[in-house]
Amino acid sequence: MSLGLSTPAFGARRAAQHLARLPAAGRDRLPGIVLCLLVACGAVGLQALERAAFGRSWLESLVLAILLGAAIRTAWTPGARWRAGIDFCARPVLEVAVVLLGLSVSATTLLSAGWALPLAVAGTVCVSLLTAFGIGRALGLNRRMAILIACGNSICGNSAIAAVAPLIGADADDVTASIAFTAVLGVLTVLALPLAGAALHLSPTGLGALAGLTVYAVPQVLAATAAMGPTAMQFGALVKLTRVLMLGPVFAVLALVLGRRASNASARAWPPVHKLLPWFIVGFLVCLAARSAGVVPAPVIAPASAVTGLLTTLSMAGLGLMTDLRALRRAGGRAAVAATLSLSVLAVIALGVVRLLGLA
Repeated sequence: MSLGLSTPAFGARRAAQHLARLPAAGRDRLPGIVLCLLVACGAVGLQALERAAFGRSWLESLVLAILLGAAIRTAWTPGARWRAGIDFCARPVLEVAVVLLGLSVSATTLLSAGWALPLAVAGTVCVSLLTAFGIGRALGLNRRMAILIACGNSICGNSAIAAVAPLIGADADDVTASIAFTAVLGVLTVLALPLAGAALHLSPTGLGALAGLTVYAVPQVLAATAAMGPTAMQFGALVKLTRVLMLGPVFAVLALVLGRRASNASARAWPPVHKLLPWFIVGFLVCLAARSAGVVPAPVIAPASAVTGLLTTLSMAGLGLMTDLRALRRAGGRAAVAATLSLSVLAVIALGVVRLLGLA
């Protein structure tokens, strides 16, 4: 006699029971995580189709995940039930991927440029900040908006905007518009850089340095350099993380310059340390040091690299699902022109640095 233990209804009840035992945070994130997984799987499938049809991948799964996610987000706005999981994939999952990336980085390759590299990164950020601010003001943007676009373009996109906004007393509209530009222009840069690298005949380290100096977010650097292989990805990540570290000094200078003009104490308040020195940068450097010192067992490196790739693709899907391509139209013409011109100038400066350091 059958007890019905194998029926679909019983299976559904068991699944519901397991789901009910999950912590509340896990249940809230599950729909968005599943959506990101589907987008990531779709991207991997499209890359496989590319290889079958053309013999090679013109767009890597990392780029395809961003494009698929952005296409979905532009056509459909995920409701509240999806957001926690999407945000989880776009941020914590990404941060873990960056930490694990340190296990696969070749210290010999990264140190080839010597002390000239961090100095060049610092100089590029400073010149880009001043130039972008000048472009914004010349186009009639208010001081706050010009500073936000300059910091977002020159340092690390949304993170820089979020850290600087309270210091300068930026309102919600300025912050929203600035973040919209960094999201959309970041995707466009990811698509353009591999083409530019091929047209300019850049080496893997050259493309990595160019991406690290221009792209807003670490995962976007990985997507832009994936086609050139691990050396480009690793070098790009190091340059990008060095650029992120500039957020602390830039914030300190802004606080000194603007603090005297601020009319209230809250505008001069420093953000938490983790905003200026994210934990995943520390984790990346620790893993890099461990790998360089020979502490990491050799059998661990290949699986860590594979997990890094999977997590990065998942985070790309999350970033894409947070990117609404219609945001540029809503945010205003002058701000769009300022952000685009600033990014173009940064790209020219970065290419000059790459050639000056002999990385091309």
